[in-house]
Amino acid sequence: MIIVQDKLVSDELVEEHFICNLSACKGACCWEGDSGAPLEEAELPILDSIFEQIKPFLSPAGIQAIEEQGKYRWFENADEYGTTLVDNGPCAYMTLSANGTAQCGIEAAYRAGVIDFQKPISCHLYPIRVEKNEELGFEALNYHEWDICSAACELGRKEQMPVYRFLEAAIVRKYGQEFYDELDGAAEFLKG
Repeated sequence: MIIVQDKLVSDELVEEHFICNLSACKGACCWEGDSGAPLEEAELPILDSIFEQIKPFLSPAGIQAIEEQGKYRWFENADEYGTTLVDNGPCAYMTLSANGTAQCGIEAAYRAGVIDFQKPISCHLYPIRVEKNEELGFEALNYHEWDICSAACELGRKEQMPVYRFLEAAIVRKYGQEFYDELDGAAEFLKG
């Protein structure tokens, strides 16, 4: 475990390799799993406020699920809020490209300049999962290993891309450049 600022960072973020390989997995993380993408409490009002702007970027099934269930849901099994699901399957904010690859409707709206919220930070950070213990006052960044990402791990090993380096932009978005630079420095020190 590495301590960066006041965060616990799993050694796996430095030791494991990862480059998202959408041509292999087709974005399966957007439709697999038992709950929606984890949401931070600060993201809930954002999803409430941007829905009308992102609606044109969503599928009819996604729009229907959101209108029936809400812009997000509480998932008992995960003990957290997550994105709404279509029939307990794909994320309601997911769309499919012509070749069947998952795309985020929120991110499509962001790229089109319609909104200034890129996507939920848990999606941007994946395969990093952030665990918070508010009673003890700490936050841990852990590597989430999932068999659907085996092609990403293989590509990351081939290119020698550590998880944290692949996710530099997401880490900087969440924690700032100084945090990333300290993590990078600690990783370089550990490589010795």
